[in-house]
Amino acid sequence: MVLGVSDVSTICGGKLGTLIFEVSINFALFITMVILCNGLHFMLKPYSQPRITSDIIVGLTLGNIVYVRNLFDKFNKAFGFIIDFGMMCYMFALGIEMDSHVLFKRPVRQIKAAYGGLVVTFILTALTSPFLVYFDEHKLLEFTLCLATTVSSTASPVLTRLITHLKIGKSDIGKIVIAGGMHLDFIGSLLLSIGYIFIPLALFCNDLEASQGISKALIMAGAVLGQTAFTASFSPAFMNWVNSENPEGRPMKGSHIILAIAFMVLTCSFSTLYDFSPLLSAFLTGVCLPREGRVSKWVITKINYMLTTIFFPIFFLWVGYEADFRKFRPGSRATWARLFTLIILGTTGKVVGTVISGAMLGFNWPESVAIGLLLTTKGHLHIYLAAKAMHCGANTSTGIGMIIAIFFTVVHGPAVVSNIIKRARKRAPSHHMALQLLDPTSELRILLCLHGPQNVPCSINFMEISRGSSDPGILVYVADMIELTDDISATLDKDEGVHKTTVKDKEVMDMRDQVTNSFKTYMAENSDGITLKRTMALSTINNMPQDICVLAEDLMIALIILPFHRSQRSEGTLDGGNQGFRYVNRKVMSPLL
Repeated sequence: MVLGVSDVSTICGGKLGTLIFEVSINFALFITMVILCNGLHFMLKPYSQPRITSDIIVGLTLGNIVYVRNLFDKFNKAFGFIIDFGMMCYMFALGIEMDSHVLFKRPVRQIKAAYGGLVVTFILTALTSPFLVYFDEHKLLEFTLCLATTVSSTASPVLTRLITHLKIGKSDIGKIVIAGGMHLDFIGSLLLSIGYIFIPLALFCNDLEASQGISKALIMAGAVLGQTAFTASFSPAFMNWVNSENPEGRPMKGSHIILAIAFMVLTCSFSTLYDFSPLLSAFLTGVCLPREGRVSKWVITKINYMLTTIFFPIFFLWVGYEADFRKFRPGSRATWARLFTLIILGTTGKVVGTVISGAMLGFNWPESVAIGLLLTTKGHLHIYLAAKAMHCGANTSTGIGMIIAIFFTVVHGPAVVSNIIKRARKRAPSHHMALQLLDPTSELRILLCLHGPQNVPCSINFMEISRGSSDPGILVYVADMIELTDDISATLDKDEGVHKTTVKDKEVMDMRDQVTNSFKTYMAENSDGITLKRTMALSTINNMPQDICVLAEDLMIALIILPFHRSQRSEGTLDGGNQGFRYVNRKVMSPLL
């Protein structure tokens, strides 16, 4: 049969139209996933639940709809590639944020407390899990060690965001939990990387009766060591050169960005030559790269943005597809025994371990219990490993049980933090935050907010008439009110997400320098009775009122001064003003009206 040109065009056009239609359906599914996740997250906001909670619920629900499963069956290979690539980016960003030098330093108190939970959890899981047969009897020892390592680790990104969102990151217990969580996450990922050399799960998953020869293990160990040594020795010089060619305040050169990305991709790709896990290779590469510098911070910002906006909705939809509830066996006692045993082992091990180590280090037992409960938090890597386990020695029912157990390690976090805050407030000394109730012999603490240099003269005049006698004097916190926009957000420099945020936007930096210099000039001649400190209220317009009130509460401020939202023109009239700052002023004053 001979086809004409019109017939070929019709066939090609039909296939192209079908492909475009299927791609559109998948895009619509992605948008639906994003909308549902954001909607459920908004509904759970009063309960302070992290975003991963809503993502898991929506992913498991939407991924088990028959129509969605049929779509995944058609594009399974494509989605599998997207998931693996996204997890490589996740592990790479996680590695960059880790400090490899902690392995060569003497552990501090918070790290020792976290170690207790890790050791006890690992021992309990390793001794208990074989009796519940989570995996196939083949390679039971290897799978048990992997499960024990995973259960005893912590998801530091999820934990850090939770602590930061609930605003206890600057407290003592918040610093302990964040430092301990990052250390446990680093140790857990490092143990998985080392263990993969001798226990290559990709090999066992394809053939459970296969074995890794000693010679092949030694070759892989040498290759991993060589890749790590090359990256650790060459990357600092290369990154320093790129950073020196692209100073702060100037746009980065496109050629240098391409060179830096190519170098990172090249170092991560070595693992394909000797069958090492690409995910763990990306993690080791990230660990060896320097944390400081403009390039590393730029890469972390872009990867985290890509993961949050694009990858995670697809990831949890894939998790829901893998967790086929039709294969879940709720009528089996073994299913519930495995589920609750994982929850009990992870919680009991961390709590008992931190209580024991906390008692040796002088911690109060309620604080040790709270630290242990927070360190049980699991995250995206643990969910990924649980989904992969369904095709590697564990049945679907067991894998679903693991995902549900991970879900329950996250939902209790806000309640634990709430209890920490209540106990801290009971112990904190009372402070009257009103002028008429203040002791005249104590200093007056003022939060003086500014929009920019135009507010400096009136602010200085206010300080001048408010300071009174030099004893006790006044303590003034001068805060720049900066609206967080997309352009400014791209220039943020965060130290582990909680301790300090620096804005590298040139206009904002110039504005803050101008304000600071004006106040320094005034203080150089009129510092008697005034203690001046600088701070910043960096937030979106909707969140700025809450942030100002929280800042005032943390600093025990008695008086908040807000600038008027309208400015005076040269002829004496007022302009239209900034309606966003008008909203901020009204919201901050609303409890007082």
